[in-house]
Amino acid sequence: MFTLTDHLVHVEGDALPLELDAAALRDLLARGVALRPPVCQAVYGVLLNDRAALEALGEAMHEAPYKAPPKAPVLYLKPRNTLAGHRACVEVPADANGIEIGASLGIVIGRTATRVSMENALDYVAGYTAVADLSLPHASVYRPSVRFRARDRFCVIGPALVAKQHVPNPDRIAIRVDIPGRPPFEATTATSVRSVARLLADVTDFMTLAPGDILTLGVPHGTPVARAGDDADIVIGDFAPLRVSFVNESQPAGGTR
Repeated sequence: MFTLTDHLVHVEGDALPLELDAAALRDLLARGVALRPPVCQAVYGVLLNDRAALEALGEAMHEAPYKAPPKAPVLYLKPRNTLAGHRACVEVPADANGIEIGASLGIVIGRTATRVSMENALDYVAGYTAVADLSLPHASVYRPSVRFRARDRFCVIGPALVAKQHVPNPDRIAIRVDIPGRPPFEATTATSVRSVARLLADVTDFMTLAPGDILTLGVPHGTPVARAGDDADIVIGDFAPLRVSFVNESQPAGGTR
């Protein structure tokens, strides 16, 4: 079992994460500290859990190879090489037209979840975090491509894991992506096809989620595309902003700034 009462962070270079109150977290972030992901278990992304994303597909959803809207969650795995923390630098491939910033609410599992009911689903949640689910722009939706979604540092998490007691309604949270020089991208978890509880119930009907695993609620439609030189802040509700910087592929990989 994984329990939490406040905000969990993992400072880069420290062996273990630590739990802080909101004021201490603000002080830490104000010093420009780089962080690791607050948890580093399995991360599962979810496709087509946004109503606008389904509507954008229009009649194509009823044609081959889809033939009908999905009847179960469409999942993909963000493998360990993709995990990165607050103030991560992400390389933009030289042959890519930028990187899509999929800002999503991350649902962090607190205890082993198998075939949970909607009524009890939130009892299995330890807390929530911001996830920048990055990908190269592409058209495939039913068959998520490893080449597009599983590149190094393509899943930035944090800066903190927020205990669920601080998030009274995860299904009504604002989402924003700020890139200097552009209008902010704004969305909300209220447009999700499946609520947090419904998603947990549907996913655990066919697979077990373990303590520390993260299941994203899904990426809103129309997410912004970052290019080399951009800094992006991902803000979920009143969570502390998650900072991601984008650099040219020719620059050294794996750094922070």
